[in-house]
Amino acid sequence: MRIRIYMTGGTFDKEYNELTGQLFFKDSHVHEMLRRGRCSLDLEVRTLMMIDSTEMNEIDREIIRKSCQESSTDRIVITHGTDTMSETARYLGHTIQGKTVVLTGAMIPYTFGSSDGMFNLGSAIAFAQTLPPGVYVAMNGRCFDWNNVRKNRATGAFDELETKEAARPA
Repeated sequence: MRIRIYMTGGTFDKEYNELTGQLFFKDSHVHEMLRRGRCSLDLEVRTLMMIDSTEMNEIDREIIRKSCQESSTDRIVITHGTDTMSETARYLGHTIQGKTVVLTGAMIPYTFGSSDGMFNLGSAIAFAQTLPPGVYVAMNGRCFDWNNVRKNRATGAFDELETKEAARPA
């Protein structure tokens, strides 16, 4: 089973300039993370863009959608900034059929050493291998459906919009 990983930037791949205190993009850390995690899966890794997700627009989301749709693989992981990950998941969820697409990111840059990125990437790859076709968000060991997820800015974690129990008819 081949899995394609598309990188789009986000905190996941940011670097820190110690002189200015600015975060910036240089190269993706995904290859290093996969090597350090001793990943032996059949993966194809491609960079689509390296931007902060707050700067992502509909044109960027269309590039992601088109790349997923045209991919020869039906298992895809997308690294993405957390600020607008839910919006991209909704954009893809309305249009992607017959593929398992899992978006993931990090709250802390990988280069900081205490990043959640490596755990989130590993979880997303595992979810991509096991979930049925659909679009999902994988963060902090949890997996959310594309139409039932948000970034909770008060807690710094991802939540369901509506719990599954609340969604069930009485």
